[in-house]
Amino acid sequence: MSKPKILIVHNYYQIPGGEDTVVKNERKLLEDQGHEVILYSRNNLELKNLSKIQKLCLPFTTIFSLKTYKEVKRIIKEQKIDIVHVHNTLNLISPSVYYAAFACKIPVVQTIHNFRLLCAGATFYKENKDGSGFICEDCLSKGLRCAVKHRCYRGSFLQTLACVVNLKIHRFFGTYKKLNYICLTEFNKEKLLQLNSRGKKIIDPSKVFIKPNFVTAEAECIPYAQRENQFVFAGRLDKLKGIQLLLEAWKNIKDFELIICGIGPEEAWCKRFIEQNNLKNVKMIGFVPNEEVKKIIGKSKALILPTQWYEGYPMTMAESFSLGTPVIGSDIGNVGCLIKENISGLKFRFNSSEDLKEIISKINKGSFNSTIINQQITTHDESYKILNQIYSVCRREGK
Repeated sequence: MSKPKILIVHNYYQIPGGEDTVVKNERKLLEDQGHEVILYSRNNLELKNLSKIQKLCLPFTTIFSLKTYKEVKRIIKEQKIDIVHVHNTLNLISPSVYYAAFACKIPVVQTIHNFRLLCAGATFYKENKDGSGFICEDCLSKGLRCAVKHRCYRGSFLQTLACVVNLKIHRFFGTYKKLNYICLTEFNKEKLLQLNSRGKKIIDPSKVFIKPNFVTAEAECIPYAQRENQFVFAGRLDKLKGIQLLLEAWKNIKDFELIICGIGPEEAWCKRFIEQNNLKNVKMIGFVPNEEVKKIIGKSKALILPTQWYEGYPMTMAESFSLGTPVIGSDIGNVGCLIKENISGLKFRFNSSEDLKEIISKINKGSFNSTIINQQITTHDESYKILNQIYSVCRREGK
């Protein structure tokens, strides 16, 4: 029996991130197992080259892109696709990809990387006027109008309104009820199903599955005692990711080097802070290819994940575990749930730079077993087995 042919759909953000790595890994995983895989992708870098008319139309094409609908429908028919697996649709692909699959009677699997179906800002996070932030679930408890009031998407009333209208329209038409979902953690699944509160049935619970991110452990784990005298942050330089809190903590840390891999909106702030506080033991190395990041993580004492939001399932976290590197992470959301205290890492109070500083001193005094940490990950074979089972259920139920 031939294996199902998969169409992977992904809208790349302007700054590369963990979702892109998941797409790359899963495509290779499926191809290694004998599946034919086709990638349909767009990149938000295209937004910079849009004409004025196209920019004016963007709020509408974000809701439904006729271009996506026609192109995906054509690919499904010409390539005889069996499963459409979607990762991200914002901004250029849009939910029209679902309707192209529905029209061809092909099941759709949507991987949930963030909380965009529940929160217009996708993060359950809101900033105060002074720049500080906090976890906010008003969109769930009070409705999406809260997002418009607070301009939760990029601080823009119009862009937030477009996101809210998008969600409202597709909830009304039952779009989300027809999809199959892959959640990366039990925490994500619980959050997603909260859409069904107050008597609503926006999501079909029988179509929600859990499959963690995976990585292939190609390098040997360096014994913990032989690690470099350094810690590493790898990710977007953003308040959401806790980069400011991390540097605040490092003002009082002199014995270890901090390697910062990544770019983002807080890059200029980071450079000023490092210079103003004379942090000579902090090294910003900008954007680093994934393979190089893994080498740095593999020889560090720990990866630091000071996230200020719930996260999905950070790929850097999975990569760290695969390399036997412990994670120092915030005690909220998925990061807090995924760390096994004193086994695969340590947790700190997510909004306390002082607590983070104390945890760093503890991890240096403790002893971690790289082999045991390595065993915390979902393997290549396990991931394929779960994914194949999900595809089989979706195809069977879709007939």
